[in-house]
Amino acid sequence: MTEMVYGAVPLRDVEPILPKWWRTVDKWSMSCVLILFGIGILLGLAASPPLAEKNGFGHFHYVQRQAAFGTMALVAMLLTSMMSPQLVRRLAVVGFAVAFVGLALLPFFGTDFGKGAVRWYSIGFGSLQPSEFLKPGFVVVVAWMMAASQEINGPPGMRLSFVLTVVIVAMLALQPDFGQACLVLFGWGVMYFVAGAPILLLVVIAACVVGAGTLAYSNSEHFARRIDGFLSPDVDPNTQLGFATNAIREGGFFGVGVGEGEVKWSLPDAHTDFIIAVAAEEYGLVLVLCIIALYIGIVVRSLLRLMRERDNFIRLAGCGLVAMFGVQAMINMGVAVRLLPAKGMTLPFVSYGGSSLIATGIAVGMLFAFTRTRPQGEIGDILRGRPR
Repeated sequence: MTEMVYGAVPLRDVEPILPKWWRTVDKWSMSCVLILFGIGILLGLAASPPLAEKNGFGHFHYVQRQAAFGTMALVAMLLTSMMSPQLVRRLAVVGFAVAFVGLALLPFFGTDFGKGAVRWYSIGFGSLQPSEFLKPGFVVVVAWMMAASQEINGPPGMRLSFVLTVVIVAMLALQPDFGQACLVLFGWGVMYFVAGAPILLLVVIAACVVGAGTLAYSNSEHFARRIDGFLSPDVDPNTQLGFATNAIREGGFFGVGVGEGEVKWSLPDAHTDFIIAVAAEEYGLVLVLCIIALYIGIVVRSLLRLMRERDNFIRLAGCGLVAMFGVQAMINMGVAVRLLPAKGMTLPFVSYGGSSLIATGIAVGMLFAFTRTRPQGEIGDILRGRPR
């Protein structure tokens, strides 16, 4: 009788956070992430001591830092994965705004650490790369714009997302950081395609990218040098690509043995951009295939779970995050085997790097939050006109 007069009292979800999170999260993908992190520590033990010795640190200086940053990344991943999609979106907007300001101020307060590209802030005990933290926030903000544009009387989110993407890509290209610029543009293109963009428009955008690449080749010595090195039929054995290619060749199927590799003594970036070369030389093709399988597992399982998602925002944001995660891994390994020009991009959860590890942990935590099981019907029910 009370309900008839005052209305029914809505039921609240009283299930504790941890049991609910454990019941709904993708445990297989999370296991893949933990294994990748373990492999990263293992390879760090092999790849980083020569650099630590060269820089006057203890043998395990970089391994200890990687373990510390990795722990922070895993904690960030777990905490983010427990959030609701709405809370993830709110925090992502704030994080994106802060990272965007940080990216804009790089020309005035940033440093290049002698690498020819102003991408970092020096913070005394380490460095901070704002573009790494920009990517997950960018994906969520753009997905929100695109989803809002599909609502009745919604804002022109598709056009706004394109303008925002062009601004960020231009800022990254001016550093120059063409690898991150391409990654951001690719993530936006995937979301734009999933949101229903016409193929002709994507072809026009791809043609514009080719034109911009040609312009960059003509006006950027940094960009031209990397493209020329990639297109050259011969590899200089004294370059990083030459050392990495030789290491992969020497590793064979089972590798030369733990600690027996030589490439780590020659490559200054053996523990970061070319960590896969260390894995191939010491552990062989077997470990490399295992690493590839782990990345494929995370990408495929996430996409399969997103296919069942009804919410446009969650589906778009999840697709953008998993696309950028998978393509970053592909680019890093593709550079090592000369399938792609050198990009200066880390291997997610495996390479050393504080900003990269923590930002990747946040991004994957967002992905896990979006792919958690929710009470809803199949997406196919909508297409067949069935009610929820």
